[in-house]
Amino acid sequence: MIMIAGLLLILAFIVLGTAKFKLHPFIVLLVSAVVMGFLSGMPSADVLSALTAGFGKTIGNIGIVIALGAVIGTFLEKSGATGVLAASVLHVVGKRKPALALNLTGFVVSIPVFCDSGFIILSPLNKALSRKTGVPLLFLAIAMATGLYATHVFVPPTPGPLAAAALLDADLGKVMLLGFIIAFPVSIAGYIWAGYISKRIDLPVEGGEEKIGVHDHPPGVLASLAPIVVPILLIALKSVAEYPSHPFGDAGMFRLFVFSGNPVIALFTGVLFAFGLTGTTGKMRYEWLSKGLLDAGIIILITGAGGAFGHILEVGGFGDRMGSSLAGLHLGIFLPFILAAILKSAQGSSTVSIITTAAVVAPLLGTLGLDTSTGKALAVLATGAGAMTVSHLNDSYFWVVTKFSHLDVRTALKAFTAATLFQGITAITLIWIMSLLLG
Repeated sequence: MIMIAGLLLILAFIVLGTAKFKLHPFIVLLVSAVVMGFLSGMPSADVLSALTAGFGKTIGNIGIVIALGAVIGTFLEKSGATGVLAASVLHVVGKRKPALALNLTGFVVSIPVFCDSGFIILSPLNKALSRKTGVPLLFLAIAMATGLYATHVFVPPTPGPLAAAALLDADLGKVMLLGFIIAFPVSIAGYIWAGYISKRIDLPVEGGEEKIGVHDHPPGVLASLAPIVVPILLIALKSVAEYPSHPFGDAGMFRLFVFSGNPVIALFTGVLFAFGLTGTTGKMRYEWLSKGLLDAGIIILITGAGGAFGHILEVGGFGDRMGSSLAGLHLGIFLPFILAAILKSAQGSSTVSIITTAAVVAPLLGTLGLDTSTGKALAVLATGAGAMTVSHLNDSYFWVVTKFSHLDVRTALKAFTAATLFQGITAITLIWIMSLLLG
């Protein structure tokens, strides 16, 4: 109970420190991590070790991806490619529904791509559409972020639900089918929330209207798409290659797709395509590259601090203690949801909370009445629903959405964190109804 009370106080400190007292999130998260380590009873040497290990692990997983994605975004913006893409999207969907188009784009993109990477890759399109249509950037950003988030937690081959299906011995095809059925309305729920909240938070349109003609030689549509689409295709091919049936075999083609589909290699390939967007000088390319890396630096540091905080919670045994406390409550389909939601809110990573929850719930499936083929698939989805509830200050995705959309912390909490709460509640409600219907 002391640990739980301490965690609540620490979370309150993080929210108040960053939102009200304007303390820098990097410092607030590091201080919170150290304090939480001592409250967990960890020796000082272990606190420091966990702090640096969590920071390094998080940066190792996503730091290069953030940097490369920021470089792609800078080149798309500076070359006029975002304006070209904005015009293309508007040509297809019209000026009335750009947010819905981005929401559904995110829904598709996040099936093979981590939502963090997908948002980084697509964020320049958000800004260009805001300039061109006059639709608030907040509406577009939250609509796209929630679309990306929906399939990230529900639809394999995203690692979280894929691992949960393996741990719970669930039929992968059934998880994918039911996952799509749940993820689509959850994605639309995010779009609805984005429209609702954007009318209640007055933020200026991003930078005024952008005219494509301001660039002397804007790139073509295909050239503008390549830095975005090529990384997505490479990552998708890697997911297909690693499917249990091994459609590309396990030799040369398999190794090629696995290597080229690694997010670091895929986004580096996108950078190479971005270099070819314009006929500018080498000096200009160097300046754009430097700007992209500079913009990425703050995001990487904050993301690493959030990872350090989450790792200390993990090392301190928070997940094990909460799992033991909740296991005896016999909550049926709601137990994996509640446990995953607590873990997600506490340590930040959806994938970690999905895997941890699945490991805890696996031996309890019979007791929960979820040991049938359908029950196991629903348990996977309930875990995913909890793992999206909620994304806040210790989640790298929260900071990616916040910083790449130029939101302050208070606005991000009202808009994006509340959106993930709305999505999570929508998801578990639909899963519960599905469990009643499929019995």
